[in-house]
Amino acid sequence: MTTLNDKKRQWEAEAVEPLLDRFPERKKNFETTSGIPIDRLYVPTQDDPDYTEKLGFPGEYPYTRGVQPTMYRGRYWTMRQYAGFGTAAESNERYKFLLSQGQTGLSVAFDLPTQIGYDSDDPMALGEVGKVGVSIPSLEDMALLLDGIPLDKVSISMTINAPAAVLLAMVIAVGKQQGVAASKLRGTIQNDILKEYIARGTYIFPPRPSMRLITDIFDYCSREVPSWNTISVSGYHIREAGSTAAQEIAFTLADGIAYVQAAIDAGLDVDSFADQISFFFNAHNNFLEEIAKFRAARRMWARIMRDRFGAKDPKSWRLRFHTQTAGSTLTAQQPENNVVRVALQALSAVLGGTQSLHTNGRDEALALPTEESAQIALRTQQIIAYESGVADTIDPFAGSYYIEQLTDELEKHAFAYIHTIDQMGGVLTAIESGYVQREIQEAAYRFQRDLETKKEIVVGMNRFVKEDEGLTMAMMKLDPAIEASQRARLAALRARRDNDKIVELRGQLAAAATQDENLMPLFVTCVENDMTLGEICHTLRDVWGEYKPSFDL
Repeated sequence: MTTLNDKKRQWEAEAVEPLLDRFPERKKNFETTSGIPIDRLYVPTQDDPDYTEKLGFPGEYPYTRGVQPTMYRGRYWTMRQYAGFGTAAESNERYKFLLSQGQTGLSVAFDLPTQIGYDSDDPMALGEVGKVGVSIPSLEDMALLLDGIPLDKVSISMTINAPAAVLLAMVIAVGKQQGVAASKLRGTIQNDILKEYIARGTYIFPPRPSMRLITDIFDYCSREVPSWNTISVSGYHIREAGSTAAQEIAFTLADGIAYVQAAIDAGLDVDSFADQISFFFNAHNNFLEEIAKFRAARRMWARIMRDRFGAKDPKSWRLRFHTQTAGSTLTAQQPENNVVRVALQALSAVLGGTQSLHTNGRDEALALPTEESAQIALRTQQIIAYESGVADTIDPFAGSYYIEQLTDELEKHAFAYIHTIDQMGGVLTAIESGYVQREIQEAAYRFQRDLETKKEIVVGMNRFVKEDEGLTMAMMKLDPAIEASQRARLAALRARRDNDKIVELRGQLAAAATQDENLMPLFVTCVENDMTLGEICHTLRDVWGEYKPSFDL
């Protein structure tokens, strides 16, 4: 009779040892400060008939214990700090600083005009250029943003949705300028338009043409940019809007189901694109529930992909995710307390098995983080990795009665939401009717009511408040001349480019938008000829129109 320990020995020989040869610095024998040896993985001491179906081994279905066999015993998660402000040159300096301090991947924040497809000199952009992220209206700006950053070595994550295809085209074009083939590029575009309709609001086009852009990206990247994550299905913003942990899982996976189904309906084989889907979750305050949330989400997605969509490749079953600590939990009052909140949230993400992590700055309830705050946030991750010992064994909380019960309960509640959405005809119908938005709104209202009655305590805000508290922390300030400089740069670009070619390309793009052809190759051509983001998006607006919600909350 084969025991669990027999299976564990086989798993280590077949899955773990070959991988550890690639990470010699993590192949050492681990022990506690008391000299107690630390095993790579712990399993029940007695055989459990439900173990394989509910937990399994890391890197194997149902991935409850992690998507990689070695997890952090092989290598740490990617420390990917989200940053971007002002001009491309200023943000480039921040990226180089973070990389010099040990960050291992870039995460780009774009300003609001870029996120909704407007150039810096558009009247709609007035007063917003460079404010909440970096301004990237042209290929020239993207080249400055990535100047000196080797795209064949550093992965690039971009929080961009409605115009994601255009920004990806710019990265591909910059890669060509650097001599890096598209096939060598590594990174992620968020590209999750459904959660924009649900929770965030930076949409441009109606849902159906927006879904067409997403499936075009899936198809193009499966052939041309195979190492790129074509979508990061985001629960982060759903949680920031006020959802519960169970709702965050449910609505995020429901969006993922819609993207997979749309790609299949467009003629793609599920195993040709599924491994390029990634996810983006929030790490909130309830420490143990968050750990269970990540484990439940992995197990649910594995079952959805295998059983619902019939994916055959085990890589298609894996839920790989980035985590960001919860911005909505940070307080302007006693902002130093945010360092503690961020540390606990980051620790829950690590214990939950995240693939990459952003830790928020202590001052983000007040302004964009200063360089000092960004460094403290990065050091928080490094202390967890190098000093805490939590990465010395895989999935250390598995087997906890509480964690396993929470994992099961979150899965049950989340699948109940998904069942309701399926009965409504899918998440697109649920969004268009306002169902998802109302569920989140009601959860947010309940939490706010609990804050006001002090059923929920936020330290320094509704309890343990300091009298006559004054703000002493230095805050980051942006130069108001940024907008004028961006306008001047765009004017110079338009003066020197071939404007007859731009007119021709806009005509081609308008025609292609009414047909079924993949738009990605044309986007690359457009940006390489210095057509701006706003010009591309306005051309598509003229064809597809803009989204206007048709319901009242």
